[in-house]
Order: sequence, then structure tokens, then C-alpha cells
Amino acid sequence: MHVAGANTVLPIVDAAKYIKHTLCGFEARIINRGAIRISLNRRHNELNRALHFSLMSSVDSQRCGLRVIAAGMSKGNDPTSTAISECSESANEDILLFFFQLDLTTRIQCALNTDQYEIAQQLRSKLAEVEQEVARQRESKMGSTSSKDEAQDKAIAILRLRTDQQKAIEDEDYVYAAELRNKISKLEAESLAAAAKALAYQNVEYAFRLGQKVRHAVFGYRAVICGMDPLCCESSSWIENANVDKLSRGCNQPFYQVLVDVHADPSPLVAYVAEENLLKLDEPDLDRFDHPYIFLLFYGMDAAGDFIPIKQLREKYNRLRHEVPGEYDGNDVDSNKGTK
Repeated sequence: MHVAGANTVLPIVDAAKYIKHTLCGFEARIINRGAIRISLNRRHNELNRALHFSLMSSVDSQRCGLRVIAAGMSKGNDPTSTAISECSESANEDILLFFFQLDLTTRIQCALNTDQYEIAQQLRSKLAEVEQEVARQRESKMGSTSSKDEAQDKAIAILRLRTDQQKAIEDEDYVYAAELRNKISKLEAESLAAAAKALAYQNVEYAFRLGQKVRHAVFGYRAVICGMDPLCCESSSWIENANVDKLSRGCNQPFYQVLVDVHADPSPLVAYVAEENLLKLDEPDLDRFDHPYIFLLFYGMDAAGDFIPIKQLREKYNRLRHEVPGEYDGNDVDSNKGTK
């Protein structure tokens, strides 16, 4: 197995500094919403210690990396501007919140190990705020309740309306009965849609897995899968801008959060891509892959060139660990040996 620092080529971007720079802006947006109050003072040192960075860093490479990223994001008339349409701020914020959770969880454990219980309690409070924000974002993407619960609630409402309709008919209040009939018809349509969405979430089959290297079918850039949704969970404006309705499967297919190789194409740093627009690689890809988030989400590369997701990332998406035949010797890279 190829691990970070051994056979994996390290990126030119110093992830610790880049994450600090990114999180500071992210925190400002969160604080403006009044959702999270997390101090990022000394974030550079804390992230280095807590998330165990092992990266090449220099002032020149950092400036170069950030300049390349900024230039890519500002391309307006470049042919790659269509690829930029798949950039997703919500996907990037989802990843950043995941970093917060990892960082705070590690700091809580460090505080407990050194008997700093008051600090640990303060960090737990911060972690609770982060988890509330994660829940808020999940609700924003998928609705305040699950589709299954929504379908059940609408079914109960329909039964109540039918009872009221029957009473209105018995009282010969036909105008009110007609109004109730229209409400019932609307709820039945919404209930059917909610049930179909719940079924899609329950029976979804993903063509790609976490850490898998892929290539964009249209724009050709290399990317790594770092998240997935059974359906498109973006806003209507994003869907329109990304021309999702022109896809053969539209929104009703899995969509993936992908990290784009910034060395080859710095334009869409984090993209949200439909399954039909991603291609599997025909052969193992052990070539250089640069992205500032890689070493936060993955242990390193396996023998096939794909990245090995950390245990917390697999748990987030309820995914099993993928094993390359003949690569593992029985020792799990996770601390919990044998965990799938």
C-alpha cells in the first residue's frame, strides 16, 4: 500500500496554510449567519498537530499554489468556465465542517488525555454547535424531515381530510367538500413524490466509491470522489447554471463531491458532478495528484492508485472499506482493526 510520505507525491500547496486561509473566510460566513462561534486563533499550529499534516511547505510554493487557485476561480471567458459551473460552495462548506468536526474531536481527546476537563467541556460545546450546523446543512439539502417521514405525514393528513370531506358531504356543504377534494389531490401528488424520493434514497446504487479516481466525461479533468448524494441536492439556481436539466438522467441520479486535480486544472476546486458525467479509469493511475484537502480526507494511495478514505469519512457516508485484492496483509490502516 502506498502511504502519504512514502510513494505518494506531495502537493505543492501547503494544506495547513491553505486550510487556515479558507476556514477563516468560512468562519466569517458562518458567524454572519449566527450558527457557529469557533475561534480560529492559532489554527495553523492546531491543524498541524490535530490532523497530522505531512506536507512539503515553503513560502514560494504556497504563494504559487494559492495564486494558481485564485487565477482558476477567476477565469470568466476561458473555455473551462463551463467546468466552473459545477463548482459547489455548499459541497466545499460541507467538507470544511467535516474538518471542524475532526479537529474538535481530536482536541477534545487531547484535553482529556492531559486532564484538562474544563477545556474539554468547552470544546464539546463547540463541537455540538458544529454538529448543529451539519444538521442544518443536511436539512437544507434534503428537507427538514426525511422523505419517508414526509410521505407518512402526508398520508396521515390525507386521512384527516377525507374524514372532513365525508362530514362536509353529509352536511351537504358541497363547496367545502370540493375544496377538501382539491387539497387531497394535491397532497396525494406530493405524497407520491416523497415516497418515490424515499425509495430512491433507500435503493440507490453508486457507480463510484469514496477515494476513487475518475475523469470528467466532458471536461476531461482528473478528480477524486470525496462525497456522494443519491440525488442532486443543490439549489435550483445551481442546477440551472450547471445545465443539469440537459443531462439524460437529470437530477434523479447520484451526484458526487469531487476534488479536482489543481495541478492540471485549478478551476473547479471542489465540484459537484452527476454520475453520468464521470468515467472510471481504464488503468491504475499512480500519477501526481494535487489538492489541499487530499491529506485531510485520505490516508494515501492504494496499489490501484485510488485514495484510501479515512474511517470518519467512510462512517459519514456509511461506506465499506474497499480492499484491493492481494494488497492488504490483515492490518487495517484504521486504529480499529477489522472495521469495515
